[in-house]
Amino acid sequence: MSVRPPIYGLLAEFADANTLVTATREAYAKGYRRMDAYSPFPIEELSDALGFRNTRLPLIVLIGGILGCATGFGMQYYSAVISYPLNVGGRPFNSWPSFIPVTFEMTILGAALFAVLGMLALNGLPMPYHPMFNVPKFALATRDRFFLCIEATDTAFDRVETANFLRALLAREVTEVQH
Repeated sequence: MSVRPPIYGLLAEFADANTLVTATREAYAKGYRRMDAYSPFPIEELSDALGFRNTRLPLIVLIGGILGCATGFGMQYYSAVISYPLNVGGRPFNSWPSFIPVTFEMTILGAALFAVLGMLALNGLPMPYHPMFNVPKFALATRDRFFLCIEATDTAFDRVETANFLRALLAREVTEVQH
């Protein structure tokens, strides 16, 4: 009995976008959750077929905005009330209406920075290497081919059964993706 080396997953090549979407829906219905699809152009139905529902990015942006707001107001409060209190024209030290422009700008800056960093973190970027680059035909995903990869870490993954399942979905070719 020979032991085959572990693989990243199985890659199925499809003829067109409709076949890819149909195959992805059927794979999701069969219980596969760790999968990804690749196409030369965006396909609107594909994200629903893959099971993408919610993202944590809006929450991350909200937290960044709140932290930026608190930082902007806190810096001005500290400088005007605690560090260097200066009575100008009889106004109170904590004159919050004059703090609004800087607080607003810091809110936007914090939200924007958290949006960019959160997007990079949630997408696993930067990623200079991906196992998909080991498959020579994968370069065609940028031209005219459509691919579905079911990862080996999926709980429903079985090397032989998954390959047979992908072939039954009218895949042109099923390839093992090595790490």
